[in-house]
Amino acid sequence: MNMYKLVTFFFIFLIWDATINAQIHQGIIEYEYTIDVHRNIPPEREELKAMIPQFRSSNFQLFFNDAESLYKMKENPEADIAGGQGRGMRMMRIPRTETHIDRINKEVTVLQDFMGKNYLIAEPLDIAPWKISNEQMEIAGYVCIMAWYNDTIQKQEITAWFTPQIQPFLGPDRYVTLPGTVLALDINNGERVWVARIIEDKEIRSSDLRKPNRGEQITREDFQKLVEEQTQRMNPGGTVIRF
Repeated sequence: MNMYKLVTFFFIFLIWDATINAQIHQGIIEYEYTIDVHRNIPPEREELKAMIPQFRSSNFQLFFNDAESLYKMKENPEADIAGGQGRGMRMMRIPRTETHIDRINKEVTVLQDFMGKNYLIAEPLDIAPWKISNEQMEIAGYVCIMAWYNDTIQKQEITAWFTPQIQPFLGPDRYVTLPGTVLALDINNGERVWVARIIEDKEIRSSDLRKPNRGEQITREDFQKLVEEQTQRMNPGGTVIRF
């Protein structure tokens, strides 16, 4: 371990040791999720930016206790289909998605809706190659530390702000492998952003943490391939605007 990593982990340990007894062990975190829709528009369809709002936001909730967590949309937005606003253009609503984390067995189960059908993706909870800095910021009343890494497979630059004041292996979504809970997340410098707005320390019912179990089992790779094939079949040569 090099000196930078040694100092960083010692720094995290001090914060962790000072806050471990004050940690929240169950409750609800509400995130505002914002996507820059214009970032998905290719240069050859630049005129679409005048027809589509640049940003779209929705709310997600993270239910958690000591053993597990469930991340899901708070409310389902209505479908947005653009008709007659540019040839070959289709806007897709945010699909229903749920992410269940089993902290004891280090397992992730994702329910993903695609074209009205549910798919279940089950996989181990892999530790991402986070690099932790000594930068701090307060979010929703909690001291957060910055961490980042480059996802070379998805071609994403990921920056997170996490707090050791709430237990580790919580969301949002699958971004859970830091020594604390992520309260803000940025993908590709503003392309997608999550920010925690409300944090409630409250007792959680077992029904709030129910693991998704209805859907066709599929691997993440096969699901991504399915989405690409169906998208091209529905709209060959067109522009797909994802929310």
